[in-house]
Amino acid sequence: MRLKMTVNGTEYVVDVETEPEVRPVPAPIVIGGGSGAVAAPVASAAGGAAGPNDVTAPLAGSVARYEVAVGDKVEAGQVVAVLEAMKMETEIAAPKAGTVTALLCEIREAVQGGQPVLTIE
Repeated sequence: MRLKMTVNGTEYVVDVETEPEVRPVPAPIVIGGGSGAVAAPVASAAGGAAGPNDVTAPLAGSVARYEVAVGDKVEAGQVVAVLEAMKMETEIAAPKAGTVTALLCEIREAVQGGQPVLTIE
C-alpha cells in the first residue's frame, strides 16, 4: 500500500507492507491540529481474533516465557506470561480467575498487540 504524507510542508510517499491476516480499519489521526486517517491493523477472524477466554499480548514483541502451564489454576491479576520487546520485559496478567487451558504461542515466537497468547476458562 502506498501512502502520501505531508510533514512540515514536505510531501513524502511511503510504501507500507501489509500482512494477509490483517485487515485495515480506518483510524483517525490528529497532528498539530490537522486531521487525517490511516488504516490501523486489526486481526481478522481468520488471523486469530481473541475470544472471550483468551489472554492477549498488550503490545508487539516475542513471548519470553510463560509463568503457568496448562491445567494451572490462576487468580485475576496473576502474572501468566512475559513478553520481550526492545530488550524490555512486559508482564501479562490474568484478567480473571480460572484454569489455563491452552498456551497458544511458542517461546520466542513473535506476537502482535492484541494477539491471543493463552486461554483461561
